[in-house]
Amino acid sequence: MAVPNTVTAALADRPVEGRRCLEAGAGVGNTTAGLLDAGAERVYAVTNDREHARTTRERVADDTRSDRLAVLDADLRTLALSDDSIDLITAHGLCNVLDPAALSAVAATFRRVAAPGCHLVIDDYAPLPETAAVRELFAVENAAAELATGGPALTFYPPDALRRCFVGGGWSFDRERTLLDPVPWTAAHLSAHADAARDHAAACPGDLGDRLAARADRLAAEIGSESAGRMYSLAFRLPA
Repeated sequence: MAVPNTVTAALADRPVEGRRCLEAGAGVGNTTAGLLDAGAERVYAVTNDREHARTTRERVADDTRSDRLAVLDADLRTLALSDDSIDLITAHGLCNVLDPAALSAVAATFRRVAAPGCHLVIDDYAPLPETAAVRELFAVENAAAELATGGPALTFYPPDALRRCFVGGGWSFDRERTLLDPVPWTAAHLSAHADAARDHAAACPGDLGDRLAARADRLAAEIGSESAGRMYSLAFRLPA
């Protein structure tokens, strides 16, 4: 599986070779593969999704990069990595699944494990324009999550909000760049979000969950796919 262009672009101006790296929110291992390809000394790929952990391990299991990878099934808020132990932190598409309280806790973890001079790369999605049809699907997913868990499934932060969050934690802002504009929300993406909405809806009371699940499925089918919004990359650095 090739490393996506968004990952390559986000890492292009960062010093990866020979660095100890943390991939926060491993997903299917796209950034892990990008970091290993760029010569990282060690990559700690962290996810709290066992399926993602398995996929990330399998992605490099049959080549020489595997001895430089440790996949951790863990909560980033309570991550058992040593203080001042990481030279480069990446969070590719992570922050949009963190509510403000979780974002604050994860930011504190990043600051704790970061060594002096550490680089931080945050890649995420800006709030969608009001005209985007996918906004309604994401709203249904959030409604189901709020009812089931008490919190949203998705929070789209403007880049300035994340910049303030991390600068307030002691990082120096380096640069911002656009990775995608517009963002292609494919049928597979929308189906995955409808599935997530359905999972949350199953825990909702009465027939409300059934109605939310049906609404999510209907929206995903009606929209099909859409290109809307912007994905951005922010880079920061700690003082050496």
